[in-house]
Amino acid sequence: MRVIGIDPGLRRTGWGVVDAVGSKITHVANGFCASGDGDLATRLLSLYHQLTEVVELYKPDTSAVENTFVNKDAAGTLKLGQARGICLLVPAKAGLDVAEYAPNAVKKVVVGVGHADKKQVEHMVRMQLPGIEIANSDASDALAIALCHTHHAQFAGRLDAAIKRAGG
Repeated sequence: MRVIGIDPGLRRTGWGVVDAVGSKITHVANGFCASGDGDLATRLLSLYHQLTEVVELYKPDTSAVENTFVNKDAAGTLKLGQARGICLLVPAKAGLDVAEYAPNAVKKVVVGVGHADKKQVEHMVRMQLPGIEIANSDASDALAIALCHTHHAQFAGRLDAAIKRAGG
């Protein structure tokens, strides 16, 4: 199973791709899409095209996107929500299932605590994917989202298998 994790952002949208075979998870690639300058529509279009290229290049089987948190700046939250819409649209348009995870849920799975800081998340991503080069903190967060989804999918698969064995 190949998973793309996406960390939405208007300036930089992080992405990370991992492969899961059984319980083994390996790093495929990571990076970020930078929207550049210009009006909002132009920046969103840029994110759309860049993220579409990533999905076409790495051909994931499924995707996961981080939920938007609400901050004090309403205008900033709305713009982030629009970038997040692109992050949901691109994999859906490619025919992928799109899972969504709250930031605290991702941190809980990857680090073990729901209020970990970015450095702790990056450290645990490096521990789970040894030897990788991470493009930036947005890519690190995206890899954490992919790892979270991979762990959830593996657990769901084991649960389904146990239910079948039990005759359910």
